[in-house]
Amino acid sequence: MEKDTQGHSFKRELGLLDGTMLVVGSMIGSGIFIVSADIARQVGSAGWLILIWVATALITMTAAVSYGELSAMFPKAGGQYVYLKEAYNKLIAFLYGWSLFGVIQTGTIAAVGVAFSKFTAYLYEPFSENNILWQIQTGVSDKGIPEHFSISAAQLVSIITIVLLTYLNSRGVKNSKILQTILTIVKILSLFGLIVFGFTLGAKAEVWNANWTNAWSTRSFSLETLQWTNISGTLLLSGISAAMVGSLFSSDAWAGVTFIAGEIKRPERNVGLSLFLGTLIVSIIYILANVMYIAVLPLDEITTAKSDRVAVVAAQHIFGQAGTIIIAVMIMISTFACNNGLIMAGARVYYTMAKDGLFFKNAAKLNGNDVPGWALWVQGIWASALCLTGKYGDLLDFVVIIVLIFYILTIYGIFILRKKMPDAERPYKAFGYPVLPFLYIIVASALCIALLIYKTNTCGWGVLIMLLGIPVYYMTRAKEEA
Repeated sequence: MEKDTQGHSFKRELGLLDGTMLVVGSMIGSGIFIVSADIARQVGSAGWLILIWVATALITMTAAVSYGELSAMFPKAGGQYVYLKEAYNKLIAFLYGWSLFGVIQTGTIAAVGVAFSKFTAYLYEPFSENNILWQIQTGVSDKGIPEHFSISAAQLVSIITIVLLTYLNSRGVKNSKILQTILTIVKILSLFGLIVFGFTLGAKAEVWNANWTNAWSTRSFSLETLQWTNISGTLLLSGISAAMVGSLFSSDAWAGVTFIAGEIKRPERNVGLSLFLGTLIVSIIYILANVMYIAVLPLDEITTAKSDRVAVVAAQHIFGQAGTIIIAVMIMISTFACNNGLIMAGARVYYTMAKDGLFFKNAAKLNGNDVPGWALWVQGIWASALCLTGKYGDLLDFVVIIVLIFYILTIYGIFILRKKMPDAERPYKAFGYPVLPFLYIIVASALCIALLIYKTNTCGWGVLIMLLGIPVYYMTRAKEEA
C-alpha cells in the first residue's frame, strides 16, 4: 500500500455499507427540505416540479454508474482527481483540485454549515442569522442604503460545527465512519418516516387533484424577473436549467466516495457499487418527498414557503406546530452527517495533489491516526471563511456550474481511456456505454451553457475562479522545477 514520506499509509477500514452510507450521507443535506420551493416558483406546476427531480435523478445516476468504470481502474485515494490526470494531464487534474478546494468542496461544506445553523435557530433563537454579533459599514448602495459586513451567531455556529467535524475526522477514519453510518441511517429512516406520515396523515385528495390540474403547463415558467406566456424550446431549456440548479446541488457530492478509495476494502468492486446503491437510494427518497409535498400542500404554499422551508410547512400540516421542531432536528442531523462525509472525503484529494507536487507539501503527510490531518485542517479553515459570506444561494450557483464542467470532462475521460489504455484491466465497465455517457455529456453541456447565459453573475464568477487556477498551476510548476 502507498505510504507517505513518514511511512504512514491509509487503512482499509471501510466496507460496502460504509461506502454507500458515505454517498447517501454526503448527498442528503438540507436541499431536499428547501429547494423545491424555488423550483416550483421557476416552473409553476406540479408536473414540471416532479419532472425536474426525475431528470436530476437520471442525470445523477448516469454519471455515478459511469464513474464505476474509472473507480475500478484506479482504486486509490484521490478519485476524480486521479481519473482526470490519467485521462488528460496534470493541468486539468490541478484545475479540478484547485476548484474543489476553492469552491466545490469547501463551498458545499460552507453552504451545508449555514443551513445547519439556520435550522438550529428554530430550537434556540439566539443562534439566528438575525442575531448580529459584529458589523462594520463597507459602503453605500446606489439607493443610499448603508452596506455592512457582519458576523452573525448563525455563521459562528456553522464554523463551530466545521471545526468540530474536522477534529473528529483528524482522529482517524474509524470514528468518522461510525458517526457517518449511524447518522445516515437515522436520516434515511427519518425521511422515509416523514414521507409515510405525509401520505397517511397529511395528504388531501382535493389538494392533490388541484395541483395536478394543468400540471404540464409551461405558461407560468419564469426565470428570475423574466416571464413569458409562449415558450420556445430555447426558453424552456433555459427555465429548466435555472430550476435544476437547486436539485443538482442537492444531488451532488456522490463522487466523494471515490476520493477515499484508498481506505475502502475491495475498492475495485465496492466503490462502484456504493455509487450505484447510494445514488439510487437518494433518488428514490427525493422523488417520493416531492410527490408527498404535492399531496400535502397546495402549489402556492410550496412556492411561498417562508425562507423556502417547504418541508417545515409540510410538517406543520402533518404534525401541527410540533412539525417545525421535527423538521429542524431532522435537518440538523442531515446536515451534520452531510458535512462529516464532505470533510472526510475532500482532504484525500488535497493529499493526492500534494503527493504530485500540486498542493501544499504538508498536505502530503498522514498524521499518527493515518489520515491527512494537515489537509483536513486547511480545508476546514477555508470552508469556515466561506461561511462568513452567509449566502446559501450564491454558493449554490458557484458550485453547480464547476461541478458539471468537471463531471463532463471526467465522463468524456472514459472515451479517452478506452483508446489510450485499451488493454487496461476494467473489472467494471460503464453501464450503457457509449450511449448513456454520451447522452450525459450532451445534457450536462446544455445545462452549463444555459446557466452561463442566464446566471452569469454567479456562475460566471465560479468559472473565473476555476480559470484562475491556470496561472497558479504554471507558477507552481516553475517553482518546482527551479
